[in-house]
Amino acid sequence: MAINLSFGDNLVGFVRDIYHTDEFIPLHEPTFSGNEKKYVLDTIESTFVSSVGKYVDDFERRIEAYTGCGKAVATVNGSAALHVAMHMAGVRAGDLVLTQALTFVATCNAIYHMGANPVFIDVSKVSLGLCPVAMEAWLCENAFLKDNGGCFYKDGKQRIKAVVPMHTFGHPVQMDELLAVCLKWNITVIEDAAESLGSLYKGKHTGTLGEFGAISFNGNKIITAGGGGMALCKDVNVGLHAKHITTTAKAPHPYEFYHDEPGFNYRMPNLNAALGCAQMEVLPAFLQQKRGLAGMYEEFFAGTEYRFVSEPSYGHSNYWLNAIMCPDQEARNNLLELTNSKGVMTRPVWALMHRLPMFAKAYRDDLINSQWLERIIVNLPSSPKS
Repeated sequence: MAINLSFGDNLVGFVRDIYHTDEFIPLHEPTFSGNEKKYVLDTIESTFVSSVGKYVDDFERRIEAYTGCGKAVATVNGSAALHVAMHMAGVRAGDLVLTQALTFVATCNAIYHMGANPVFIDVSKVSLGLCPVAMEAWLCENAFLKDNGGCFYKDGKQRIKAVVPMHTFGHPVQMDELLAVCLKWNITVIEDAAESLGSLYKGKHTGTLGEFGAISFNGNKIITAGGGGMALCKDVNVGLHAKHITTTAKAPHPYEFYHDEPGFNYRMPNLNAALGCAQMEVLPAFLQQKRGLAGMYEEFFAGTEYRFVSEPSYGHSNYWLNAIMCPDQEARNNLLELTNSKGVMTRPVWALMHRLPMFAKAYRDDLINSQWLERIIVNLPSSPKS
């Protein structure tokens, strides 16, 4: 169906009223309203701008306290955090890792760079994240447990080691059901919580329910460190080991260089961590502002043919990116064209991962919900705004 032009113009006007501007409105831009300049200048004056400095440890402690994870490990970006989490989970070359096709490519790139292969499972209409029912169905049809407890693909050669659900747009996945399936099939859960800092599943922070989680602090996330990521580890000792290997596995010594295992140079610079610490101080205000913005969008779309994507009943979302479901693909395309032509940035959801050439041959289920959502979702401007 064609979009009603007056409705599209009304949406543009509504967004402009929210942000009080006639200038271009981006999808999600960072906001600096606290101690960002002070802390960053402090790192410059200290000269500790790289991988050594007090703000890195401080940032990790702040994330640990906020999320309740056992150990947080700062990394250079969210992709590195995912890569480290998979390494610590024991994912190795030739393994299969279950995940969703409705995700950002970084999820699958981390799997690829482990030498593993993704398996694409459909998402739930409830959460827009990995569907535990679809995952159980795929496993029952395609997997079995060996006598040693390992989960293997039906050919008996490929181990199914992990599952990576993503909390899409900040909305928590159905974790209880997912964890129950993974316990039954002896599969490690690694939560892609890149988009969900501040989101809760039944009172627990996303990224802390599985054995591992990963957060992103890219410039478009709810808080930013200019870049950066954080690997969340349930077990403190495992987290300390993860910290060791992300810092090149260098044994502590005042001046000698001795590395006791293969490691990664995934250290977050102190300069970025300083920005992250300052952003953590204003995170509660951002979350409140974003929930207010979501409420305004929900009210605007009430009674229309466009359905606002609300948080699931069991969760508390950070509403990182607000989204609507359009009546059909034509309406989606027309809305995207109209809003962007008028300087209000909107975007479709990512191309499904199995449509990308490097993942075209991956195992997958029917992806019915994923393909439906791909045709109708539009993301709306979601920068924090009081």
